[in-house]
Amino acid sequence: MGQAAETLASVPAGDCFHCGLPVPAGTHFSALVDGAPRALCCHGCEAVAQAIVAAGLGDYYRHRTTPSRRAEELVPEQLRSLELYDRAELQRGLVRDAGGVVREASLILEGITCAACVWLNERHVGALPGVLGFRVNYSTHRAQLRWDDARIGLGEVLKAIAAIGYTAHPFDPGRQEALQKQERARALRRLAVAGLGAMQVMMLAFSLYAGDWYGMDEGLRHFFRWVSLSITVPVIAYSGWPFIASAWRDARLGRLGMDMPITLAIVIATVASGWHTWRGEHEVYYDSVTMFVFLLLAGRFLEMNARHRAAQVSEELVRMLPATATRLDAAGCESVVAVAELAPGDRVRVRPGEAVPADGTVLEGASSVDESLLSGESLPRAKARGDALVGGSVNVESPLLMRVERVGAETTLSAIVRLLDRAQSEKPRIATLADRIAGGFVAAQLAIAAAVGAWWWLNEPERAFAIVLAILVVTCPCALGLATPAAITAATGSLTRAGLLSTRGHALERLARATHVVFDKTGTLSHGRLRLVEVWPVAGLGRDDCLELAAALERGSEHPVGRALLDAAQGRLAAFDVRNTPGVGIVGVVGGRRLRVGKPAPDEASPASDDTALWVVLRDERDAPLAWFQLADQLRADARATVAALEALGLEVWLLSGDRPQAVARVAAELGIRHAAGGLLPEGKLERLRALQAGGAVVAMVGDGVNDAPVLAAASVSVAMGSGTQLAQASADMVLLAPQMGTLVQGVRTARKTLAIIRENLGWSLLYNLLALPLTVAGWVTPWMSAIGMSLSSLLVVGNALRLRGGSRRR
Repeated sequence: MGQAAETLASVPAGDCFHCGLPVPAGTHFSALVDGAPRALCCHGCEAVAQAIVAAGLGDYYRHRTTPSRRAEELVPEQLRSLELYDRAELQRGLVRDAGGVVREASLILEGITCAACVWLNERHVGALPGVLGFRVNYSTHRAQLRWDDARIGLGEVLKAIAAIGYTAHPFDPGRQEALQKQERARALRRLAVAGLGAMQVMMLAFSLYAGDWYGMDEGLRHFFRWVSLSITVPVIAYSGWPFIASAWRDARLGRLGMDMPITLAIVIATVASGWHTWRGEHEVYYDSVTMFVFLLLAGRFLEMNARHRAAQVSEELVRMLPATATRLDAAGCESVVAVAELAPGDRVRVRPGEAVPADGTVLEGASSVDESLLSGESLPRAKARGDALVGGSVNVESPLLMRVERVGAETTLSAIVRLLDRAQSEKPRIATLADRIAGGFVAAQLAIAAAVGAWWWLNEPERAFAIVLAILVVTCPCALGLATPAAITAATGSLTRAGLLSTRGHALERLARATHVVFDKTGTLSHGRLRLVEVWPVAGLGRDDCLELAAALERGSEHPVGRALLDAAQGRLAAFDVRNTPGVGIVGVVGGRRLRVGKPAPDEASPASDDTALWVVLRDERDAPLAWFQLADQLRADARATVAALEALGLEVWLLSGDRPQAVARVAAELGIRHAAGGLLPEGKLERLRALQAGGAVVAMVGDGVNDAPVLAAASVSVAMGSGTQLAQASADMVLLAPQMGTLVQGVRTARKTLAIIRENLGWSLLYNLLALPLTVAGWVTPWMSAIGMSLSSLLVVGNALRLRGGSRRR
């Protein structure tokens, strides 16, 4: 006790009990050690001391001879650098505010080698207090993190990922591309070393096999075996390291990963062959081991290339924004700045051939803009003053001066990338089933290998070892783990190219199972914009004259009626002393005459009996009508063909709208929709939809507008128009960015094909194992054959999924 007391008292008063440095004045850090409170200098020392005592290791302080190292010194430099990501200035542009204290960020994960790595990271990070969601996209190695910033910091999450052997950092497009190049270069080097080593060992193995047949000097035989060992060990240590590291990481965490059987086969075969070489007896398996590694690496290299191609759409979207922009100051002087420096309100010059750097509005100029990668529309769209520009689109013809409205994570392009990443990382129900199967498959595989090995050892011990090795390799569930993510990534990328963005992982599965499609009318089957149908002069004026008078009054109006009249007129006249009376109309002076344009009186009859049209009347100073204007919402050009195509696919089409019943009935008749209802409030639409679902229908809802948000949220799968409100899109599982309604039909076909391919992949993976396992147990499959079979099964699954990429290429 005396020695212990002396050690405990060896820290001078006023110094930190843990590290011995002075305790800053005004601090109150402490820990209860040996029954007494001990003063500490900082949070780090306090945390370490409390952890030591809590673990029952308080005797450490009794037997130490010098003060302990500071907590900071216990943390590697790489982990200390992760703490920088908790700073607000470093999070700017990388972290998005999701409301209150909730934050969202996109991360790159390094070290992901298979679906088991995804599983491990999702469960480890998802269990951290304060983490609200963590999903990893296997194809892009990107993760979507959502956390409570009041409970956990971004740096803590990154450290937790590092603690299980992976490296994570906020997503940066340039770094992502560099990491993919590094991944490819490393894979090529490992593959080359394994290939050269396997060829050398195989040549020696052929000599040994020939010696067994024709005879060979025993000394030469031992020499060839030692040379084979000297070649195999470097191949295992370098080329086989990814499998060993992954298996060791899983073992430390008490998990059975997909690389565990492979690593066991490689290590056991190498160790056993080395022992047999040392003893100079029995068989050696150097040729099988090196061939294992080479074939496995070759399969993963091809799978990596396919994965990169499947994730190409997401990467193309990320790279669409330029690195720099030409900004104009208050004096009109131009300067080239980084896009990250732009702020709302900045004026930017976009020259022909340049990409639009952010979302904004055209201030000057007229040109055409290519938005094909965003919407799937191959033809450029005309843009003039007042029109919206989307960041990432390309100016085609003439210079434009734009005002920046949204930058960084708030832009349309960033929102699309986030939604696409979310869709590719979320798992549909069929995927979670596959994960559960794969999770127990490894344990069953190891148990079967042990049981079969024991049986062969008792009956033919000379064959037991080779058969166990073949079982460990041939039944690896890599193909089972790849079956769903490969198909989902390929399908979502393909549909994004076509202009249909999946925002939820379950969207494709539910769209494939849909039995009913319910459309809203305004803004969905129609453009949601009024157009002038006809002008009816009633006071002797010409049609064009009446239109010019009305357009002059509406020149400053943002009302849909005013915009329709302005779009149809040439704008030759000007109005003065204009006053707008809401609900009545606009009054002003045009050409010396006081005129008014507005809705007709309740008892006033329109010149044509069309209850589905909107009527507007132009009056003179005596309130006498001068002309009537007939306006209507314009249906989309391919709406009828879309309805017919959906019905041809076996779907029942409904039309539910809040518009007048007469107008809804006319549209339904024009489009060939047999089930339609108008005059519905949002709760009425919701009631109709739930009635369909109660009858067993799987309903896909296509809508636009704030009043569609509850119905979209209640549908089995929902599709919002790309031009719709943010609330509607936030409630939707998919967003139709393309201007063509026919893209929805393509989406249904692709969803059904995706579900079929996922089933094919899962079926093939299970069938392969059901066929390969009995053959291997019977001893008909050699170790090198098992490596080929396992690699080919993974490649077949990925190749089958890549068939989804070809169906949606832009014309």
